Amino acid sequence: MSEYELRAAVPADIGAVLEFWAEAAEGTSISDDRAGVARLLERDPRALILAVHEGAVLGTVIAGWDGWRCHLYRLAVHPSARRRGIGGALLAAAHARFEELGGRRADAMVLEHNELGQSAWRAAGYGREEQWRRWTRPLA
Repeated sequence: MSEYELRAAVPADIGAVLEFWAEAAEGTSISDDRAGVARLLERDPRALILAVHEGAVLGTVIAGWDGWRCHLYRLAVHPSARRRGIGGALLAAAHARFEELGGRRADAMVLEHNELGQSAWRAAGYGREEQWRRWTRPLA
């Protein structure tokens, strides 16, 4: 693989992103559908960062900013492209975005059973905070 481009996703990417997540990301989310990703892009067009090579999605990260906190979701790299620095480049782009926006600390959602993901987050300088648990409730 030669070069890849980091760029914000656009609506035309939604189908490819969903296919990519089905293959390369751990777990699923209630928002993993066309409508959910479209809402994300409409609300914050720069939040979903892609690594792309020759039209193929190699990696993603959602760098969400709510005006208060910096949240990272869906950091994933295609299995055939791992260990080439793509995940680190995506995180660097996310961190730069957060700093531009005035963010002070980033947090990441990481599945308990995702050992590979936990290892990648630790390598990037993230640490688990034992005092917190995520509480959720689906909305009708």
